[in-house]
Formats: sequence, C-alpha cells, structure tokens
Amino acid sequence: MGGDPDECRSFANMRNAYAVRRPVINPYLVRERDRRRHRELATVLVISLSVGACLITYVWVHVELLRIGYRVHLLEERLEETHQRKSLLELETGHLSSPQVIEERALHELGMRKPELSQLIFEREIR
Repeated sequence: MGGDPDECRSFANMRNAYAVRRPVINPYLVRERDRRRHRELATVLVISLSVGACLITYVWVHVELLRIGYRVHLLEERLEETHQRKSLLELETGHLSSPQVIEERALHELGMRKPELSQLIFEREIR
C-alpha cells in the first residue's frame, strides 16, 4: 500500500478487504494438469453416460411395449368385428339362397311368372 494507483483501484473493486489479489511474480509459471482429477472426471462421465443410455433404452422398450399392446388390442377388436360381420353375412346368404325367397323375389321384383305346363320340357322327351 505504497501509493500504487493500480493497487488502489483493485481495493475499490474488491468486495471485502480480505480478498486480496496478489500479482503473479513469475509470468512463466504454468499450472500442472491434475491427471488424477481428469481420470476421475472421465470415469464419472462414462458411468453417467452408461446409466443414462440404459435408462433411455429401458424407457424406449416400455414405450414400444405399450404401443404394440395398444395395436394388438385394436387388431383383436377388428378381428372380432370381422367375425361378427362374417356370421351375419353367412346368415343372410343362407336366407337369400332359400328357394322360397328366390321364388318370391323373382315374382315380385323381376316380374317373372311360373311356367305353364306347355312351356316345360321333360328329360324323357329330349332323348
């Protein structure tokens, strides 16, 4: 504190009087890297990434499982609807192919008439 103007400025910028910043005496002084600290940091990083990848894989598998489960449920519902529709169509086919229904539709919808006896050809007459 010998009246150096840089020192006065540094005291004005300080937050408290105990935080004194000393100037570096040797400008060629280089801090040596702490290899053990870097190794520990790399180990923690690798472990963290491994755990994160496992968690992401676990969540992805369960999301896919849910998605496939919903898809299977939807397909099962469609299959059940298809079976019901098939049953209804089989019933309708059986009903519509009965001789009584065919004759009724031919008479009423198509305007056909029953053949007269003179219009019939018997098998014995053909030979």
